[in-house]
Amino acid sequence: MATSELAARLQAAVIAAMKAKDKDRLGVLRQMQAALKQVEIDDRRELSDADVLKILSSYVKKVKDTLASTIAAGRDDLKATAEAELAIVNEFLPAELGEAELETLVRGALAECGAQSAADFGKAMKAVVPLTTGKADGARVSAMVKRLLAESK
Repeated sequence: MATSELAARLQAAVIAAMKAKDKDRLGVLRQMQAALKQVEIDDRRELSDADVLKILSSYVKKVKDTLASTIAAGRDDLKATAEAELAIVNEFLPAELGEAELETLVRGALAECGAQSAADFGKAMKAVVPLTTGKADGARVSAMVKRLLAESK
């Protein structure tokens, strides 16, 4: 598997879940490992921590989408499962950025890349996304970039 520290933590968690005979946790951890391994095989390279973070962030997005659809369908039994899965995945991600921290980060990236209007949205997102991957939801980041670019007119 990958040589990243995050992947090593994931492997250790798999072993701990196996020893504890925690089937539910083990299933989620193995799904996460499978997602990493799939990218590793497809790209034919070892993954860095940044790669692992990006993959796990995308995995979180899938779980959140599942959670939203189970809530919309009124499936409380599946809702609890999705929430538990989300909690397990979040153990491996850094803490979410607060609104003030995110705004500071985005303002710095906008100043650095020179984005000043809504026309520069793509350039701004290209500068901001690597700084926020795994730390803030993409929709939140996008909304913040749009708001700050609109303010700077």
